[in-house]
Amino acid sequence: QVQLVESGGGLVQPGGSLRLSCAASGSIFSIYAMGWYRQAPGKQRELVATINSGSSTNYADSVKGRFTISRDNAKNTVYLQMNSLKPEDTAVYYCNADAYTVVAGRRNDYWGQGTQVTVSS
Repeated sequence: QVQLVESGGGLVQPGGSLRLSCAASGSIFSIYAMGWYRQAPGKQRELVATINSGSSTNYADSVKGRFTISRDNAKNTVYLQMNSLKPEDTAVYYCNADAYTVVAGRRNDYWGQGTQVTVSS
């Protein structure tokens, strides 16, 4: 019903930057919040940042001041600009969308497949 396609992950040195993108497509009537979560090996999935339809944002304390989330509502796309990356940012990053679809007739949470971000020298 909603497909989320992430891109932009990869290998970067500590202190470097990456920009993740996530494009939503499908039978979307409206997207409310979009966000990024991450899961490191052996750890639970955790919130990184979210942004609602009014562009209000929320960040995990660990990424405040380093990461910036933004969205293009016309393109149903959310971005995550990650600066000053640290080895502890290494994880699979997942895109999330809270969307109302015509097919489902209600709001649901949708997830992307994930993109690997590795911060290492």
